[in-house]
Amino acid sequence: MPHKIGFVVVSSSGHEDGFSARELMIHAPTVSGWRSPRFCQFPQEIVLQMVERCRIRKLQLLAHQYMISSKIEFYISESLPEYFAPYQAERFRRLGYVSLCDNEKTGCKARELKSVYVDAVGQFLKLIFHQNHVNKYNIYNQVALVAINIIGDPADFSDESNTASREKLIDHYLGHNSEDPALEGTYARKSDYISPLDDLAFDMYQDPEVAQIIRKLDERKREAVQKERYDYAKKLKQAIADLQKVGERLGRYEVEKRCAVEKEDYDLAKEKKQQMEQYRTEVYEQLELHSLLDAELMRRPFDLPLQPLARSGSPRHQKPMPSLPQLEERGTENQFAEPFLQEKPSSYSLTISSQHSAVDQLLPATDPHPKINAESLPYDERPLPAIRKHHGEAVVEPEMSNADISDARRGGILGEPEPLTEKALREASSAIDVLGETLVAGAYSKTWSYREDALLALYKKLMEMPVGTPKEDLKNTLRASIFLIRRAIKDIVTSVFQASLKLLKMIITQYIPKHKLSKLETAHCVERTVPILLTRTGDSSARLRVTAANFIQEMALFKEVKSLQIIPSYLVQPLKANSSVHLAMSQMGLLARLLKDLGTGSSGFTIDNVMKFSVSALEHRVYEVRETAVRIILDMYRQHQASILEYLPPDDSNTRKNILYKTIFEGFAKIDGRPTDAEMRARRKAATEEAEKQKKEEIKALQGQLAALKEIQAEVQEKESDAVKPKSQDIQGGKAAPAEALGIPDEHYLDNLCIFCGERSESFTEEGLDLHYWKHCLMLTRCGHCKQVVEISSLTEHLLTECDKKDRFGKCYRCSEAVFKEELPGHIKNKDCNPAKPEKLANRCPLCHENFSPGEEAWKAHLMGPAGCTMNLRKTHILQKAPALQPGKSSAVAASGPSGSKAGSKIPTPKGGLSKSSSRTHAKR
Repeated sequence: MPHKIGFVVVSSSGHEDGFSARELMIHAPTVSGWRSPRFCQFPQEIVLQMVERCRIRKLQLLAHQYMISSKIEFYISESLPEYFAPYQAERFRRLGYVSLCDNEKTGCKARELKSVYVDAVGQFLKLIFHQNHVNKYNIYNQVALVAINIIGDPADFSDESNTASREKLIDHYLGHNSEDPALEGTYARKSDYISPLDDLAFDMYQDPEVAQIIRKLDERKREAVQKERYDYAKKLKQAIADLQKVGERLGRYEVEKRCAVEKEDYDLAKEKKQQMEQYRTEVYEQLELHSLLDAELMRRPFDLPLQPLARSGSPRHQKPMPSLPQLEERGTENQFAEPFLQEKPSSYSLTISSQHSAVDQLLPATDPHPKINAESLPYDERPLPAIRKHHGEAVVEPEMSNADISDARRGGILGEPEPLTEKALREASSAIDVLGETLVAGAYSKTWSYREDALLALYKKLMEMPVGTPKEDLKNTLRASIFLIRRAIKDIVTSVFQASLKLLKMIITQYIPKHKLSKLETAHCVERTVPILLTRTGDSSARLRVTAANFIQEMALFKEVKSLQIIPSYLVQPLKANSSVHLAMSQMGLLARLLKDLGTGSSGFTIDNVMKFSVSALEHRVYEVRETAVRIILDMYRQHQASILEYLPPDDSNTRKNILYKTIFEGFAKIDGRPTDAEMRARRKAATEEAEKQKKEEIKALQGQLAALKEIQAEVQEKESDAVKPKSQDIQGGKAAPAEALGIPDEHYLDNLCIFCGERSESFTEEGLDLHYWKHCLMLTRCGHCKQVVEISSLTEHLLTECDKKDRFGKCYRCSEAVFKEELPGHIKNKDCNPAKPEKLANRCPLCHENFSPGEEAWKAHLMGPAGCTMNLRKTHILQKAPALQPGKSSAVAASGPSGSKAGSKIPTPKGGLSKSSSRTHAKR
C-alpha cells in the first residue's frame, strides 16, 4: 500500500537566507519552506534523496501564495549523477511537468496544493523550477516551495498489485466479496489506497504532536479490527475524529503565536502558549480517561522519525481480516467533524486570512458546492488516478460531482450493480436483448468500477466470439456495444472513458476485420461516436481533452476508417459562435494535425472545405483559434499556391489593415521567396541612404577632380607656351606660327581650347571647359563603374588596372578587352568577339570593338569623324554643332589637331568626374 516516503535534500541551486531547501523535510503548519535567491537565474533546481529505492505513486507540492513558478519539471534517477561529468547527467529521466496557477483570481492570498500522479522507480528526485509568475508582491522575482510530499511503495514490493489481483480472482470464484463494506474501515485489500493521514494537507493543518498520536491510534484501530475488537475500534475511530479537530485548532494557535512573536506582541504570544498548553492538557486527560493514551503516544513530534511507520494493515505485513460495516458511524462523523480540505481536480487552495493564518480559512473552490473528502466515500467512488497506462504523466484525479457522490451512497457498495430503472430498461432494451441485463446494468451503474468492469467484460466477450457466428448476430452485438460505448464516452471518470476508447478501437481494428463485416458497420461505429468524442475535446479536464483528441487523430488514421473519409467532414464544419473555447481550439488543432497526416487528396479534406472553414475561423473570438487558422492557410498555400488566393480578399492596403491578413500575405511572400512589405521598406530606406551617400561622394570627388584638371591644364599651357616661343623666332614670312596666322597671341594659345579633341570655343572658360570634359568631349568617356572620366583609348587599361571595380574584370586573350570575370569563360568559349591585332598594327576601340589604323591621329579620326565609331554616344552632339563652325576655325582645329593630340597623349588620364547620369558599361557585351 502506498505510504509517505521520507527524504533528505541532497542539493539545491541556491536559497534565500533563512529559507533553505532543508526546510522541505519538515511538514507542519508553521513551516516556511524553500525560497530561491533574490533576482536568481532560472531554472532553479532541487535534488531529493528518498530513504530507499521506491516506486513513486503520488507527488504533492504546496506552492507559495505569490512566489509561484510558472512550471515545475520532475526527473528521477536510480543514483546520483556526477555533476562534474556531463556525460553522466543523462541518468536523470524526465517524468513530466506541471504548470502552476498565477493566483491572480485570489489576489495572491491562497496557496495551491498540486497533486501529481506518477508511476516511476528510483531513489533520487530532481525538481526544476522555471521563471516565476510576475505580480506586484514578488518584487525580487523569486520562486518558492512551501512543502513537498512523496507517496509510494518500496520498489521490492512492486508485485503486490499482481498478488492482490490474484487474491481478488480467487475470492471471486470462492464467492467472497472483496468489496464487502465490512472492509471499508481497513482498505487492506486495496493495494493502491493512500491513507488520508499520509496526505500533505493533513500534516500542514495538524499540530505535529497530535498528528503522530492520530497515526498511532489509527494503527491500533487496524489491529483492533483484525482481532475483531469492534467496540474498541469504534472508540478509537471516534477519538481520531475528535483529535483531528484538536490538531487543527492547536495548529491554528501555533500559527497565531508565531505571528504575535514576529510582531513583537509578546503578551499575545504568551497568552496563545498558555491557551495551547491548557487545551492540550484537557484533551490528553480525556483520552487517558478512556485508556486511549499512554506515555509512548505522548512523545514530542521531533523525537519521532520523519518517515511514517509502516502500516500494520499493509499487504506485506498481514492479511486483511473482515470487520462489521460502520456506515452509520461514518455518517455521524461526517456531521460532527468539519471538513478540513476542499478538493479540486488538480489542486487545493488554502486561503490566508487577514485575521488568522493560512490554516484558519479555506478558499472556496470554483464549484459553489463543497467537495466531500475522499476518506468519507466508499472505495468504489474514490477518484482513481488512471495513470498506469500513462507512465510519467502529471495527471489529476477525475472530478466527482455531488450528484454522483449522493447517487453512489444511495446505490450502496454491494457485490452486484443496482438494478436498472424503468427508464434505463426502456432506453437500453435492444442492448439488453443482445448482451444481457447483467452486463448492461453494470454499464448503467452509479458506481464507476462496475461501469468499467462492464466495458472490460464486453471487450472480452467480443474478443472471444467465434468466427463462424452468424452475421446478423455479429451486427446486433456490434450495434449494442456501440450503444454502451456512446454512453461510456460521456463518463466523467477517466478510467471508464479510457475503457470505452479501448473497446471502440478493438471493434474497428479487430472485431470487424476478423468477422469480415462490411464497411457500413465501420461507418456506423465512426458516425455514432465521433460527434461525442469531438464534444469531449472541449471538456474542462485537460487530460480528457488531450485523450479524446489523440484518439480521434489515431482513429482517422486507421486503414479501416481512413478510406471512409468521415472524420475530416466533421472537422471542417464551421465553428459555432457559442461553442466553448476548448472545443474550438481542439477542433482547429485536430484539423491542422490531420491535414499534415492525410493531405487533401482523397482524404475527405479538399481545398474548398478546408479554406472555407479556415477563413471563417479567422473571425473567431479566441486568439489561439485565429492563429491556428493562419497556420493552416499558410500550409495550404505551400501545397496549392495560387488556388488558395481565390478564397481570400485581394492583397491591397485596405485588406492589410487587418493584422491577420497582413500576416497571411507576408507569409505567402516568404513562401514564394518574395520580400515582404517590411523588407521592401527596409530595402528602399537602405537604397535611399546609399544614394544620398553616393551623391555626397560624387560631389566630393568631382570637386577634387576639377582641382586636379585645373592643375593639369595649367602645366600644359606652361609647356606649350615654352615650346611656341622658339618656333616663332626661327620661322620667317610665310612660315609664321599658326597662332600668328589666326591672330592669337602666343601666351594665350591654349585659352578656350580642349587639349583632347582640339575644339576651341569662347564658352571654354574654366567652368565651361570642365563641363565640356564631363559631357561633350568626343575623346573622353565616363567609366560606368567608378564614374571617373577617362580617355576612350585607355578605357580597357582603366577597367583592368585603375577602376574601383577592377577585381570584377578579366582580359580576353582574343580581343584584348575587359570582360566580367563571371562571363569570361563563356565569352572565350563562344569565340564571338572580333580578334584584336597587335598594337603596332592597329588600334582597338573599346566602344565598337573594331580594329583601325594605328597612331594617335587615327583615334581622333575614329572617334570624331562621321565614318568612325558608331558607339560613341557623344558624337551626335558634336556633329550637330559642326555646320555652325567657321571655315577658319575648322582649319584651325584641324591644324591644331596634331599638336593637341600630341600634347594630349602626354597628359595623365583624368581620374575625376562623377556624373549624375551613369553611362553605359561598354566593357560588358
